[in-house]
Amino acid sequence: MERRPGRRAEEEGSERGWDAHETMAGKADEKIVVEEAFKDTEVPPWRQQLTARALVSALLLSLVFNFIVCKLNLTTGVIPSLNVAAGLLGFAMVKAWTSLLERCGLLRQPFTRQENTVIQTCVVASSGIAFSSGTASYLLGMSSLIAAQSDGGNTPVNVKNLSLGWIIAFLFTVSFVGLFSIVPLRKTMIMKYKLTYPSGTATAFLINSFHTPKGAKLAKKQVAVLFKTFCLSFVWACFQWFFAVADGCGFVSFPTFGLQAFKQRFYFDFSATYVGVGMICPYMVNISLLIGAVLSWGIMWPLIETKKGDWYSADLSASSLHGIQGYRVFLAIAMMLGDGLFHVVFMLIKTTSSLIANSKQESSTIAPYESDSSSPDFNEDQRTLYFLKDQIPNWVAYGGYIGLAVISIIVIPFIFPQLKFYHLMVAYAIAPLLAFCNAYGCGLTDWSLASNYGKFAIIIFSAWVGLEHGGVIAGLASCGVMMNIVSTASDLMQDFKTGYLTLSSPRSMFFSQVYGTAISCVMTPLVFWFFYKAYPIGDPTGSFPAPYGLMYRGIALLGVEGVSSLPKNCLALAILCFVVAIVLNLIKELLQHFETKHRIYRFVPSAMCMAIPFYLGSYFAIDMCVGSLILFLWERSNRQKAKDFGPAVASGLICGDSLWGVPAAILSLAGVQAPICMKFLSASVNQKVDAFLEEGS
Repeated sequence: MERRPGRRAEEEGSERGWDAHETMAGKADEKIVVEEAFKDTEVPPWRQQLTARALVSALLLSLVFNFIVCKLNLTTGVIPSLNVAAGLLGFAMVKAWTSLLERCGLLRQPFTRQENTVIQTCVVASSGIAFSSGTASYLLGMSSLIAAQSDGGNTPVNVKNLSLGWIIAFLFTVSFVGLFSIVPLRKTMIMKYKLTYPSGTATAFLINSFHTPKGAKLAKKQVAVLFKTFCLSFVWACFQWFFAVADGCGFVSFPTFGLQAFKQRFYFDFSATYVGVGMICPYMVNISLLIGAVLSWGIMWPLIETKKGDWYSADLSASSLHGIQGYRVFLAIAMMLGDGLFHVVFMLIKTTSSLIANSKQESSTIAPYESDSSSPDFNEDQRTLYFLKDQIPNWVAYGGYIGLAVISIIVIPFIFPQLKFYHLMVAYAIAPLLAFCNAYGCGLTDWSLASNYGKFAIIIFSAWVGLEHGGVIAGLASCGVMMNIVSTASDLMQDFKTGYLTLSSPRSMFFSQVYGTAISCVMTPLVFWFFYKAYPIGDPTGSFPAPYGLMYRGIALLGVEGVSSLPKNCLALAILCFVVAIVLNLIKELLQHFETKHRIYRFVPSAMCMAIPFYLGSYFAIDMCVGSLILFLWERSNRQKAKDFGPAVASGLICGDSLWGVPAAILSLAGVQAPICMKFLSASVNQKVDAFLEEGS
């Protein structure tokens, strides 16, 4: 659940910028004090903002965050905003290093907020590629493992087995194009239209506060809290490992609400990761996940299973898309597509109306000038001065986009012969428009719809190519092309906004984004491959079900086979879910527009979030609701402490539990198994086991 800049993980149900609006509201006096507080601090040139210590810190943190994002992608796909943790850990690492050098009398360059912004930008860019790389979604959906579960399109031309080499080559080919697609519009977006980019703005406030004396003291306390919860989470994950020798063993299979509820995937699995995710995600995201779980696993699936033998064959395997699994997958897809279509159309309308309104206003040109601390708008003077100081020539942007697009058009058909050069020419022709719409809409609402554009690309290109010519692979590959362009464009504009508010050079922002993207093009496949070789990835009943692999392949199958591949009455139910998703979003937008006093729109559940448990069950939703409950009780007890330290506690829980996956995977690769299997049986089954053991003895 983007999600990285904007609502990166909108398909996963998280809303990035969870604290953006609250942060901005709490900084009403920011216009008066921020740049005056840094008035006597020299702003280093853009080359000095890209220090070796910043780049090394970004590299190390990118590795940590890649492991976290990879694990979240392969489990439920719910990914929270990690910007706070990135900014905080970046500050802690470099501040500790510079403090040590200062004590030794060796410090040559003080740690600045511009450096902190560079680190945060690199880490977020890297984790952004970890999401949009598709290693747990569209690329995994190409594999024979997922194809075997889909019961359709499982032919050689529609299957491509994963290989580390071509994944890295593909990411290098498609990940940089989007960076050049939006650069010429940076002044228009940031200065002329003054788009807010709530997450970028919140991140800037965070970094600015770190580098004031009061903020530095709070940051040190936050780091201490993060480290403590990190250690506790890591030790707890290690402790759980000893009881989980195989799937179905350990605390992750604890029947919290009874064995019958456990069979319907209602249980608390003691995951510190998703408790932490729940503390970061908005309350309504977590509640929506739980509502979706109750509706699907508590009501819909038990009712559909009573139609076994009528609606679908009783002889089908549990993973067949022509059986109960088909309802779970395609109804979730329908709800996601309904939600995605609504937001794409709504964002296009909002973008168009905003552009028309802006075009009617008298435009003013902005020229460089010297700022004056006596100016009533000293902040804007300073920010305009430094934002216009280091320009990126438009010819670099246009040439970069065209050159990289040509390389991509030549290279990608060698990786995916199903996707021809003319398919890619069409994709790269329309991509800048979609990138602009996504970046502009993200600036207005903090929502990035990259994965929705990717899903629609799957349907269009898979139908265009056709089943016999490899439409499944072509659709999934086109998803990667479109998603990477649109996603990185909104990411970069978020970074420009953050840089604008911290007086960071646009050039340092651009190069730090390129650096983060480059290291992640290598790091992300390597981290994924580490998990891929250590665990049974894609197994619906395993620890790493990677649900979006099957869902994205299901979307491609809809494109090439049409609705004829669906089981009985699945189409009618899918249409119903599609309509419900649109209606829920429409109700929320209407309430938000016409009703302001009680803000009832906050209580309308998210259709995208409701769809996720359709396939996975409710165990992670329960974990996240526990996280929400902890945060809620903390806020009732001490709201200020919850606001200051809640993100640090959540980040520590996520980091510690997720990073235990590294030694656990190494142990698995080495053939080392846990010594104990903790399993739960009903009383009757337990009696049979006892009787069997007695007979054997």
